[in-house]
Amino acid sequence: MTEHTMAKPVITRLSPAKINLFLHITGKRADGYHNLQTVFRLLDWGDYLHFTLADEVASSTIDKTLDADELCHQLLTLSGADTITTSINDNLILKAASALLTFAIQANRLPKQLAQIQITLDKHLPMGAGLGGGSSNAATTLLVLNEIWQLDVNQNELIKIAATIGADVPIFIFDQDAIAMGIGEELTAIDLPEQQYLVLTPNAHVSTAQLFAHPQLQRDIIPLSIETIQSESNDYVQYLNKPYQNVFTPVVTSLAPAVDDALRYLQGLESHALGTARMTGSGSAVFLPLDASVATDKALLAKWIEDAPCAGYLVRNL
Repeated sequence: MTEHTMAKPVITRLSPAKINLFLHITGKRADGYHNLQTVFRLLDWGDYLHFTLADEVASSTIDKTLDADELCHQLLTLSGADTITTSINDNLILKAASALLTFAIQANRLPKQLAQIQITLDKHLPMGAGLGGGSSNAATTLLVLNEIWQLDVNQNELIKIAATIGADVPIFIFDQDAIAMGIGEELTAIDLPEQQYLVLTPNAHVSTAQLFAHPQLQRDIIPLSIETIQSESNDYVQYLNKPYQNVFTPVVTSLAPAVDDALRYLQGLESHALGTARMTGSGSAVFLPLDASVATDKALLAKWIEDAPCAGYLVRNL
C-alpha cells in the first residue's frame, strides 16, 4: 500500500504592476522627501508570490524577547529573490515581514504561535522600471502574512506600515485605482474606464536618488485639488494634456537612450492608438493607452510588439 504525503498548503497571489497616468512633484518636504501628485492604475500583470506553510505551527520558535528581524529570520525563508539585492535581508519582502512583526510586537498583538512560511518569488516585472514590482511584492507580503498569522491589522494600519517601507507600497494595500498625494500614502479612490495598454520595458535603469538630485527635475508643479483631478480625467487617461505630465520623463530620456528610443517608438503609434505615450513612475517602462478600436486587432498589436525596440506586453487595468 502506497503511503501518500499530504501536500503542504500553498497560497499564491498576483503581485500586480502599477502605472502612473501622470506624475507631478509639488515641492520638497522638511523630512527630505518630496510631495507628489499622481494617479495610479493597477494592472492585471505582475509577479507571483507563493506562500508555503510548514507542516506544524512553529510555536517553539516564538520567543517574545526576540526582535522583529530575528523573528523574521526564524519564521521565514525566501527563494527566487537572490539576484535582486546584494543581501537577501535587504529584499523588500523580508523588510515588509519585519515591519509587520514590529507593529504586532509594539501593539501587543503577537500570537503565541506563528506558522513558519517559505516564500517563493516568481519574478516577471523588470527592476527599476517604474512598475512598482518590489513595492507590490512588499504589499502582497504584508497582506498575506497578516492573513496567515491572523494579526488582525486593518487596512489603514497596513497602509501606515507600508509607507515606512516605500512610497509606492501603500497603493498595493489600497488595492484599487487611486489619486495619490503626500509621498504616495494619501490615497483617494478614483473610478476610471476599462483600458488596455501596450507596455515596453527597455533594458535601462537610472537610480531614483540620481533623478531626484538632478538639477533639471521640475519640483514645483502647482498642486491640483482632488476634485480637479477627478473631474479632469479625460486630460490624462487616454491622452496627456497640459498641465498633466510625468516630470521625470525629460530627465530619464536624457540619461537613458533606450528609454528615449522606446518612448519615440510608441509616439509613432499614437495616431493609430488614439492615445498619448508616456513613461511610468521614474522609469524606465513606457506605455501607450489603446483605444477600443485597436485593442481588439490582435494582428496589428502583435506586429507592434514584434517591431518594438525592446520587450513589449499587452496588459489591462486590474
